[in-house]
Amino acid sequence: MLALAPDAASQKAANGVSAPRKWSAMGVSGSALWGECAGSGSKPYQACVDLSEPAYRCSCPSRKFPCKHALGLLLLWSADGVPPADAPAAWAAEWLDARAEKAAKAEEKKAEKADKPAEKPSEKDEGRARQREERVAAGLSELERWLSDQVASGLSDARQTGLAEWSDLAKRLVDAQAPGLAGTFTGLTRVFRDESWPGRLLGEYAMVHLLAVAHRRAAELPGDLRETVRQRVGYQVAKETVLALPPIRDEWQVIALRDEERDRLLSRRVWLHGRATGRVALVLSFAPPGQALDASLVLGTRVDADVSYYPGAAPLRALIADRYGTAVPAKTPASGVNVEGVPQMIADVLTRDPWTESWPLVITGARVGRDGKEWCLLGDSGQGLRLHPSAGDPWKLIAVSGGHPVTVSVEWTPDGLRPLTTWDENDEVVVL
Repeated sequence: MLALAPDAASQKAANGVSAPRKWSAMGVSGSALWGECAGSGSKPYQACVDLSEPAYRCSCPSRKFPCKHALGLLLLWSADGVPPADAPAAWAAEWLDARAEKAAKAEEKKAEKADKPAEKPSEKDEGRARQREERVAAGLSELERWLSDQVASGLSDARQTGLAEWSDLAKRLVDAQAPGLAGTFTGLTRVFRDESWPGRLLGEYAMVHLLAVAHRRAAELPGDLRETVRQRVGYQVAKETVLALPPIRDEWQVIALRDEERDRLLSRRVWLHGRATGRVALVLSFAPPGQALDASLVLGTRVDADVSYYPGAAPLRALIADRYGTAVPAKTPASGVNVEGVPQMIADVLTRDPWTESWPLVITGARVGRDGKEWCLLGDSGQGLRLHPSAGDPWKLIAVSGGHPVTVSVEWTPDGLRPLTTWDENDEVVVL
């Protein structure tokens, strides 16, 4: 339950209000969980959870979501501390009815939209699309010339002049409506952390050049690779377009979750693993500071659902299209890839999408060990995959494994594997 908390402070606060004496008029009926928690004022805070999502509502003034009262109530419920009831309290029933009405209207709109024939783009829309294509093409043509000049003049001054040049280039690419490529240059300073940074920088330039050339020759590419190139450049794909594609139904397990803040925007990355298909998926959600991120996918659970992937040569990002039933607790994934199979799997991904910078994996039968000074995940043959430097000393993973093979979810990157989660002897998920 604490995996639902927005931060560590909320987890601590939730434990503080999870004592039964703090609550009155508690109850659980079907998917409705509610209770009244004593606060600083004369009136208790009214907290309610719709367990089918989950979704939350509380009368407290907290901006965190879910708040400590909703989390504390969930902790009580998970410990069988909430008595069953015939029906929700009136105030809880009112909120649940409003949610059901809103969901019904959304389904009606979805059905109406599905029945309508697709509207043809207007001349004005077509003109805007052509104008953007021209601006992007011009911006990428300028980028190709800039890259040629950099290679011709050498990279020796990049450490002194690179930051200013990359910042200026990123602004020009934004003006050219190619924000995906602009983002590549805003993070290039990371190459200087490597002692062999000239080779690393040249490799980064080569991948950017490859993308620019691929966009210029997009008409010659297969359709799925063309979609990948356009999205890498910065073209957006509408959610409606994604949801209209054929979905994949499976029991999807939430194997990892990570929240980040960048440019005053909160993002949540949720990694899924299909129980039957073995496929992986990444679900992204965003929210401005102070607003709640999507909390419907809970770490350590699985849900029977249709997943629609964004189009591309190596599909990873996806949307949940439809759910069938509620989420249930999940055990250690039954399938995955062993250490020896990872290089070939990543090679297959990079063959389809050479610009891939990360890929989620469920690795089975892995041991933690060292290869020289580097920590690695070791397979039965002794082959090792090094961990990302940011992982530090993986004492938590070592403690959970106890020296035995374990199943680990990781994020592959060119610099090594980032451990995300593992599962202990009781099949409980452990965040690394």
